[in-house]
Amino acid sequence: MGQQRSRKFLLAITYLILLIIIILAIGIGSVRLSPAEVLQTLTGSGSEQWNTILWNIRIPRVILALIIGANLAVSGALLQAVMHNPLADPGLTGVSSGAAVTVLFIMLVKPELSSLIPIAAIVGGGIAAAMVYGWAWTKTQGITPIRIILSGVAVNAVFGGVIGLLSILYSDKLPAALSWMNGSLSGKGMDAVLTILPYSAAGWIMALLCIRQANILRLGEQAAHNLGQNINRVRITLSFVAVFLASVSVSMVGLVGFVGLIVPHMARMMIGSDYKYSLPFSLALGAVVLIVADTIGRSMFSPLEIPAGIVMAMVGGPYFLYLMRKGGA
Repeated sequence: MGQQRSRKFLLAITYLILLIIIILAIGIGSVRLSPAEVLQTLTGSGSEQWNTILWNIRIPRVILALIIGANLAVSGALLQAVMHNPLADPGLTGVSSGAAVTVLFIMLVKPELSSLIPIAAIVGGGIAAAMVYGWAWTKTQGITPIRIILSGVAVNAVFGGVIGLLSILYSDKLPAALSWMNGSLSGKGMDAVLTILPYSAAGWIMALLCIRQANILRLGEQAAHNLGQNINRVRITLSFVAVFLASVSVSMVGLVGFVGLIVPHMARMMIGSDYKYSLPFSLALGAVVLIVADTIGRSMFSPLEIPAGIVMAMVGGPYFLYLMRKGGA
């Protein structure tokens, strides 16, 4: 009972920190506002200038960072449950690259179909996942975590090559997609938030409904079989939710790596491996991490902006090597 209470307290503190980070991030920019001024604007009592800056530029961007960070963190947590490996991540298993190929194809070849980008990203991520599981499956063993990871590396390489090919063939149109390819949240308004929010909310609900299955996978294959679970069906279900969340995120801001790797690992260290607590904790922590990364990217070298994807790569790469040195623990 005491452990449950401490976990609930940590969850509450994390969501409170998220709220504080949101208020601070909204106030940071070329025109800095204090938390009190931000709250005045949010409650409708700020100046016209503050309203314009915050509601048209900063608030949509911070909300979008919150949504994308939460999506990628939850996606990574589910994939790590599926693969029994703390190094699993949407960007490292081919899912993000598959979604990126379909989105980049529309952006460069069929821009008139831009309204279909979220659906196309989900289809692309689904194709990548199907390829991963198709190559990982064997008649004797079914689907094993190590084969999923190895297949994911191969699929990631294939789709990475396709992205490079599209970039060369349509280099004249590439500048328009360059910001997206680097994982930038710049220039996104409230329309982007309203586009991705329904997909993300649906994904979060599905993820929360999968907590029991994720915990069963955590117990090991033998325990899952003893509980009467079809282990392959559970893995596919969790993978579908993870692919869905990662793909809709890619559709909006491109490739933002390592959030799905770093955040679930931190969540396990801080709140334990029970997905009843670690999944909602990962959701909030992922939002915090990406909001902070985006805020650093747009403020540290102002007026230049560093895309959040680049900031996360600079932080996540060394952290990934650190985990490998620890033996993937």
